[in-house]
Amino acid sequence: MLQSFLPLFMMTFFICLFIVLMQFLWRYIDDLVGKGLEMSVIGELFFYAALTMVPMALPLAVLLASLMTFGNLGERFELMAMKASGISLIRVMKPLIVLMALIAIGAFFFQNNVLPVAQAKMYTLLWSMRQKSPELEIPEGVFYDQIPGYNIFVEKKDRESGTLHNMMIYDVTTGNDLDRVRIILADSGRMSISDDKTHLFLRLYDGEQFENLKGQGTNRNNVPFRRESFTLKEILIEFDNNFNRMDESGMRNQYVGKNIAELRQTIDSVNHRVDSIGRTYGEELINYPYFNVYPKRDEIDQGSEASEPISDMAEEIPDSDTDGETPMPDKTTVRKEIRRPAQPIATELNLDTLFGNLDPPMLKSVATQAIQKARRQKQDFEFKGYVMQDDYKTIRRHAIELMKKFTLSFACIIFFFIGAPLGAIIRKGGLGTPLVISVLLFIVYYIIDNTGYKLARDGKWEVWEGMWLSSAVLLPLGVFLTYKAINDSSVLNADAYLNFFRRLFGISEVRHVEMKELTMDEVKTARAHDVLESLSNSCRDYISKNPRSQNYLSFFTDGYDRRALGRLSEQLDATVDYLSNSRDKLVINKLGDYPILKNLWIYNPFNRRWMAFAAAIIVPVGLPLWMLGRRLRGDLHEELEKIIGLDKQMESLINKENQK
Repeated sequence: MLQSFLPLFMMTFFICLFIVLMQFLWRYIDDLVGKGLEMSVIGELFFYAALTMVPMALPLAVLLASLMTFGNLGERFELMAMKASGISLIRVMKPLIVLMALIAIGAFFFQNNVLPVAQAKMYTLLWSMRQKSPELEIPEGVFYDQIPGYNIFVEKKDRESGTLHNMMIYDVTTGNDLDRVRIILADSGRMSISDDKTHLFLRLYDGEQFENLKGQGTNRNNVPFRRESFTLKEILIEFDNNFNRMDESGMRNQYVGKNIAELRQTIDSVNHRVDSIGRTYGEELINYPYFNVYPKRDEIDQGSEASEPISDMAEEIPDSDTDGETPMPDKTTVRKEIRRPAQPIATELNLDTLFGNLDPPMLKSVATQAIQKARRQKQDFEFKGYVMQDDYKTIRRHAIELMKKFTLSFACIIFFFIGAPLGAIIRKGGLGTPLVISVLLFIVYYIIDNTGYKLARDGKWEVWEGMWLSSAVLLPLGVFLTYKAINDSSVLNADAYLNFFRRLFGISEVRHVEMKELTMDEVKTARAHDVLESLSNSCRDYISKNPRSQNYLSFFTDGYDRRALGRLSEQLDATVDYLSNSRDKLVINKLGDYPILKNLWIYNPFNRRWMAFAAAIIVPVGLPLWMLGRRLRGDLHEELEKIIGLDKQMESLINKENQK
């Protein structure tokens, strides 16, 4: 099993890795093209990118390799031979189960130790490439804006000498305002890069320069203007064309560059900060003196223990309200009130009554002040909430990366228990059918996993719910397929599903009867007449006891006798089986006209009377069932009448055969 699986696994892994690496290339190709990067730098980027793509390629490779391995065994009947010799499917899978456990363990350590370093290096290298200036390749006939602060137009270039003809340069280093733009026209020019690749040197010939000399306080209608003609003009422009590799320590501090210990440490520290800030905000919200009214105290005790905090509170009270809206008592008054004996508060103040007793001008003033203060408080705490959202986002990002350390290993195991049983069921090897099935399953997995990731990232779901969503969906599928494969169930047998839907919707089936080469029980005329007559009488009896037309309520409460219909169907099959021993081709052909009686559930859909009454009362459910049932019951009566007619025809054919 290992010899069969490992070569396929290595092949499919590198194929899948190449495919996802091409996806990475098409995604970031704009950041790489035209930068003049060395092949060693591009190769380094692709190496780190390949390492970061392993979590996507590994589950797909496991699924495809297991499908192909067991599909090949089933197609060559080797799996059937193993089962015939007493080897169960689980025993066949046991070496690969051990291998999958080792791969899952290796995937975990890869996610924890290798992937953070690879991701930090890849994103650092990619960001450095983005910051690099593009190779200086000025096109003909269009403005080139890749030089910071300059737009250059060249009508024609001489490839051999490097001369640029009919140049137009817009110098916008002082701003994009049209009054500040300097325009240079030149008949020709040359362009070169300094040896250290930090400056661009322009040598222009036979041209003019136009510039507005607008000062700080100059009137717009009277702007000084300068025009300069030159034969030779040299311009030195700062243009760093080197590849400057950024320090990767900044990326290592991000969530993509941390292992499990670092992620947990960051989550704990940010949670601690969020909790402390949240408690501070909560205390501020509770203790905020709305209209100089502090939180309610039932009584003020006189004594040393209570006087000190109250005195401290008095020291914190300002002499007047900062808004100047309501006067406040001074500290002396507060201290005098504190020194009074403790007085329990008997009743609470009814603010609605106080508010209603105010005169209209004061009522309006109080309401206006209340609205203004409420809005200020709302804006203040909304801003604080927005500030804390960044911390929550940091926690979610780190928690997502922490969950990814475990989901990859579990996904590999799930895909093995999907691919191996599925390959044993479909019994198709090679790259055809397994590849199609693998791609479809992986697309479903990717969509579910990406959906869960976005829900967790945006805070719509808990992080563990979003990150384990794909595993929770695919795990039952793996268990189901493994169970079916172990028990040799025809879970993917198309004929079984077609027969089920035929029985469900009452689709007619055609009876196929062929002449037997050897018969052990010859058809006798007397017995054939008795069998046909008994079948006709049974059909008439069933028709009489189960009328075609039933009202709406009787359809649900009475229904058809499905047990009697089952016995009638068995009698019909026995009759056809007996008459198929005939040597007359006309009799054999006529037997093919007998219908196949279907014992449909809709003939008597409810066994319990209360369920029948409930379905009859619920019109949206009962009415469609009644209409469908009327049609199918009518078809059943037509089939029974057809059987009676065929019995008569069959008796005539048997009589003619006997006369011969």
